[in-house]
Amino acid sequence: MPRAIDVHIHPPRGVPSSQAEQIMSGYFKSGLRPADPSEMADYYTERDIFGVLVDIDDSSQTGRPFTGNDYIASLVQRWPKQFLGFASVDPHQGRLAVRELERAVNDLGLRGLKLHASMQRFFPNDRAFYPLWEKAAELGIPVMFHSGMTGVGARTPGGSGIKFEYCRPIPYIDDIAADFPLLQIIMAHPAFPWVTEQLAILNHKPNVWIDLSGWSPLYFDPLLIQYANFLISDRVLFGSDYPVIQPDRWLRDWNEVGFRDEVRRGILFDNANRLLGLNLEYTGDLPG
Repeated sequence: MPRAIDVHIHPPRGVPSSQAEQIMSGYFKSGLRPADPSEMADYYTERDIFGVLVDIDDSSQTGRPFTGNDYIASLVQRWPKQFLGFASVDPHQGRLAVRELERAVNDLGLRGLKLHASMQRFFPNDRAFYPLWEKAAELGIPVMFHSGMTGVGARTPGGSGIKFEYCRPIPYIDDIAADFPLLQIIMAHPAFPWVTEQLAILNHKPNVWIDLSGWSPLYFDPLLIQYANFLISDRVLFGSDYPVIQPDRWLRDWNEVGFRDEVRRGILFDNANRLLGLNLEYTGDLPG
């Protein structure tokens, strides 16, 4: 019976931290993710926060090892009352990616798809990838796309080859949302430097959601807060991006900015509960 649902958690990967991850932890001043998943589980259990575990299969593009969907599923099986998991696939694998998504959902019990177009180096509105969106819609799962800039590769020569354009909301997410109106799409993170594009999509297309992870609320664009308070309050989701930003910090900073009391429970709990079909019972406000 959680007090909040964090829709964006990166679990311990079970593999050595890459140089990119070490650099990113310095960029966010967060420290590396814990090596033991029990530490993560204890953290969320103590705070009565339910969580969604995500990872990214960018191994063919970056050489970074992917822990695998079986690993995510094993964590959910170990702590079924604390977490659910999203799958990831390599979009460049075509039919194999579609089959892996189907296996991850039907056999492993994962409940969504997580992708990062800048790290996986693909344009989501390319028709070559439409079979993935068709399969996700058929399976009835949401697809989470990283949006905007990323801390991966920050302050390295050439940003380690990361190109932000892949994660621009218009036209890439807008096209998919228009072409697959029954597909639920989560734009992960405020999409700096394209927040206004992101908000335009959210205001226009009711099958698109936003998670607020990856940024301290102290740095949210005022227009984002205004939209979250009024126009799109039913499709805004709490997410931290643990461990680079931990819920303790996110929630502390959230209490310092101007979210209306009327939308707080929806953002922290109800919206994710509805989107993911969790049927969890809300236990009350988190301490401010």
